[in-house]
Amino acid sequence: MLGPVSFRILGIETSCDETAAAVVDDGHHVRSNVVHSQIALHARWRGVVPEVASRSHTERILPIVEQALADAGCTPAGLDAIAVTHRPGMIGCLLVGLAAAKALAWRFDRPLIGVDHVQAHVHTGFLADPAMPLPALALVASGGHTALYLVTAPGRSERLGTTRDDAAGEALDKGAALLGLSYPGGPSIEAAAANGNPRAFDLPRTLLGADSLDFSFSGVKTALLYTLRPQGAPAPAGLPEGQRLADLAASYQEAVVDVLVLKLRRAAERHPVRALCIGGGVARNRRLRQRLADDPQLRALRLVLPDPSLCADNGAMIAGLASVAFRNGDFAPLDLDAIATPQSGGKAKQRP
Repeated sequence: MLGPVSFRILGIETSCDETAAAVVDDGHHVRSNVVHSQIALHARWRGVVPEVASRSHTERILPIVEQALADAGCTPAGLDAIAVTHRPGMIGCLLVGLAAAKALAWRFDRPLIGVDHVQAHVHTGFLADPAMPLPALALVASGGHTALYLVTAPGRSERLGTTRDDAAGEALDKGAALLGLSYPGGPSIEAAAANGNPRAFDLPRTLLGADSLDFSFSGVKTALLYTLRPQGAPAPAGLPEGQRLADLAASYQEAVVDVLVLKLRRAAERHPVRALCIGGGVARNRRLRQRLADDPQLRALRLVLPDPSLCADNGAMIAGLASVAFRNGDFAPLDLDAIATPQSGGKAKQRP
């Protein structure tokens, strides 16, 4: 049986196209984690339309919060704080979550905690392994963000590198579109690559110099385009099929995964870390997880691979990181605003 609960936080996440809420006890015990995805709404555009996303959040937010509370077996009066993503993200989407969180905080006289979405992904390792040894490397790879962090304590991290152009998930989405695969691209490429040869096509790995921990994925996307449609050649008869499609998908996925793994190796050589954790939608990719587990250098670290449900945008990561602010008494005012941009580079600390 579970022991007594010290504090209980509701986390709300609406930064992009998932409407999510979760209840987390003591910063790591996930009592509920409810997510509604808008993939079907945005599939026709192969990307998230902000106005469509914010309207969907408006329709879904209260039922999602109610379901999270019901699954956790608690009421709003039984919460100790309300946490919500307030940066970064699409402004209209963020405002829906903020409005719901502020209303709950005001109605039930509970403190409000503003959470940085990217830092919440960094913190996911502590949800999966509360005893994760420090310092640790954290990779956040998603459709909107790809960055590498040095984590020195819960809620404290230093950004070591970030993408200079496309995020890893964005590159997978664009590659899938070129191959005629469905949206979202990451899962489609992974499925198509299952029976493919990852070395069939020689696609580039952009490493940006021997010392760089930054990422770049625009080159591999362009290389795939020219593999499909060589410059000066007649237009192709159609989209790739069969084994050629499988080999192209596998080679493209491998090129993206290679860069992520190589940058993690480079960071592990430079910093005396004891653990490695991953977060963001791309962290669900099975090939990436396999490569990390098989890598002789990285598997010497405590490898923390959160459950896939904790890697995509979700409320549990918001409530989990908010526990740091709760313990420190760092609460936000009810005029907390939405901010589209992430925190700047350098050291980051969870504060509203």
